[in-house]
Amino acid sequence: MTTDRLPLPSALPEWQRSGRFFLIAAALHVAALAYPLQLALGKLDLPQPETIVVRLTDAVSPKPMEPPKSQTAEPRPTAPQVRERAPQPNRPILAMAPRENSPTPTHTVAPQISAPTAPESAPTLAPAPVHAPAATATVTAARFNAAYLNNPEPKYPPLSRRLGEEGKVLLKVRVTADGQPSAVDLEKTSSFERLDDAARQAVARWRFVPAKRGDEAIEATVIVPIVFRLDS
Repeated sequence: MTTDRLPLPSALPEWQRSGRFFLIAAALHVAALAYPLQLALGKLDLPQPETIVVRLTDAVSPKPMEPPKSQTAEPRPTAPQVRERAPQPNRPILAMAPRENSPTPTHTVAPQISAPTAPESAPTLAPAPVHAPAATATVTAARFNAAYLNNPEPKYPPLSRRLGEEGKVLLKVRVTADGQPSAVDLEKTSSFERLDDAARQAVARWRFVPAKRGDEAIEATVIVPIVFRLDS
C-alpha cells in the first residue's frame, strides 16, 4: 500500500507560496462569514423615516362689507294748495240770424229766428298761474254772463247768413283785475273766418267780473264760447 504524502511547502508551486495567495484566501473567508451576517441584519426591523404630512387649511375669508346706508332725501316742504271754488258755469252766447222782410227767391228758405235752445256744456276755465300764498285762499274764476254787465251779443255776418255758415267759436280772454279784456285769442275756430272775427270783435268790447283770490281781484284767463246758428 502506498501512502500519498502532502507536499511540503518547498514542494508547493511558487504561486501558492507567495503572500498574495494568502491575502486572497483570507478575503474569501471574510466574505463568506460576512454574507450570513448581512442577511441577519436585513431581517431586523429598522425604524422607517418619518413622513411629513402637509394639510391645506381654508383661508380666512374677509368679513363682508356692509352696504352703504342709503341717504333718504328729506321731504321738501310743500306749498299749501289753493282750493278753487267751483264758479257758476258761464252759459255760451247764442248768436241768431234776424228775420229778413224782403221776399225770398224761388226754392229758397229764409232763415228764421228760433227760440234759444238749451245751453251747451259749461266752458272750461283756465285761470292764470298764481303763486300760492302762505295761507290757503279760495280762488274764484272770472265771469262774463252777469246780468248787470249788459254785454251785447255778436252780430251774425250777413254773408255768413246767406251762405248758411254755422259754428261754435271758443275765445281765450285775458281779464285784468279791473274786469277789462286785455287780450282776446282764438282758442278753437268755427271753421269760418267771418264767424270767428265777429265773435272776437264783440267780446273785445265786453266787461267781465274779475277773478278773485279771497277778497282780492286778480288777473286771470277765461274761455268764452260763442255759438252761431241759423234757424232752419
